[in-house]
Amino acid sequence: MTDAPSLPASDARLLRHALVLGLITIAYNLAEGAVSVAFGMSEETLALFGFGVDSFVEVISGVGIVHMVLRMRRSPVHDRDAFERRALRITGTAFYLLCCGLLVGAVYNIATGAVPESTLPGIVISVLSILTMYFLLRAKLRTGRALRSDAIVADAQCTRTCLYLSVVLLLSSGLYALVALPWIDGIGSLAIAVFAFREGREAFEKARSGALACSCH
Repeated sequence: MTDAPSLPASDARLLRHALVLGLITIAYNLAEGAVSVAFGMSEETLALFGFGVDSFVEVISGVGIVHMVLRMRRSPVHDRDAFERRALRITGTAFYLLCCGLLVGAVYNIATGAVPESTLPGIVISVLSILTMYFLLRAKLRTGRALRSDAIVADAQCTRTCLYLSVVLLLSSGLYALVALPWIDGIGSLAIAVFAFREGREAFEKARSGALACSCH
């Protein structure tokens, strides 16, 4: 797609940068989701499994952001279009389903005393995720501020939530590796469920309002 003729060269370069960052976010979340779900199932750690499903849901949101940046390359964007609102509603529904599933699974695991085989994969994945999300957060903030774009800055703030979620997984996995108390993985799952509920609520609020701001931080 070519940039609009009236688009300043500096803005065109920044929007290409924003597009690359959006595509990196989608690709990373796909890889992270696949690895996390696989290890979550094999190691029987619900927190890691839920983290992986959350990553897949973030992909839907990421597609909406990439679509928005492509629109911004053609003309100024002041609100969300039908595609972006639909992506937000699908994202919100998926987050609510994830929240319910994690609540049921966490209560069951805590009640039955089920424990993970190992939380080492969770530690490794969460550390990689923290580093990646921190890089994406800083890069998106710089790009959004340079463009004076509320939409891209809002996307950066949502990346901040992913960073916090990675910290939750690291704490949960690390504590279990240290003390091996059976309820720690369940507590980590409940914390992820809370994040999923908040993200679902935010997605539906943005879909209803069409606002480009994000309060998920």
